[in-house]
Amino acid sequence: MPKYTVLDKDTKKNEIMPYLSVAKRGYVSQDCLIEVVNAILHKLKSGCQWHQLPVGHLFGEVILSWNAVYHHFRKWCRLGEWQSMFASLVSKYKHLLDMSVTNIDGSPTPAVRGGECVEYQGRKKRKTTNSLYLTDRLEVALAMSEPQKGNHADIYQIKERVDELAAQLKDCGLSTDGLFNNADAGFDSRTFRNALGGYGIIANVCPNPRNAEPKEDYLFDEELYKERFVIERTNAWMDGFRSILTRYDTTVSSWKGWNYLAFVVAFLKKIHKSQKFK
Repeated sequence: MPKYTVLDKDTKKNEIMPYLSVAKRGYVSQDCLIEVVNAILHKLKSGCQWHQLPVGHLFGEVILSWNAVYHHFRKWCRLGEWQSMFASLVSKYKHLLDMSVTNIDGSPTPAVRGGECVEYQGRKKRKTTNSLYLTDRLEVALAMSEPQKGNHADIYQIKERVDELAAQLKDCGLSTDGLFNNADAGFDSRTFRNALGGYGIIANVCPNPRNAEPKEDYLFDEELYKERFVIERTNAWMDGFRSILTRYDTTVSSWKGWNYLAFVVAFLKKIHKSQKFK
């Protein structure tokens, strides 16, 4: 039976493996580690439980147990290597991005098993964890804020969240000065606009009629705001990765690891597709 694969072997070998650390003791072949990554990608896409990984179909001559695959995933999560990998890839291919307009939106994720940064959210009627996501104009997710407990709105501690997003853009080699950013009415606040303005980002926020702050001080471009549908499509394709559609991980490091790995997969597919048709 052919092996299931999310990315082809050459892509995993050339674009993923160079950014992952390997054990200093013992010996694991390069091909075996590529198969470990393939098994992790299978878990990301299918959302199966770790002990249900079909290792017999995912490995070749040397079949590792699901425990070994989990060990590698957790090690790379604890070291923050999925995030640093994504930043390096974006920096490498940043000329293929479209930064003419960016978009920010929050995404509450159901958290089935509880864990770090999880709390009951009334409007979702379940426990959730929330993060803010930032995309470019081509639906490429570029940054993710630190997860927050679900009982908070998107605007909660927004200055700190914007700082985190801006720092990640900087790590990717992207300048924030002069960027336009769309955000929905839930972000209509002076604090949010000032936070973006501190990085030279021009906020285009849909006015919230329930907000008592004066609106005449702010410009709102309706045509530019129509571009915001991009981040909704990004959220839709993110839902295609079953391991991040519902959060089962109890640790923040694992949860962030799955998200950045999804960013990596989607980004590599998009940039390789664009290069193919040039």
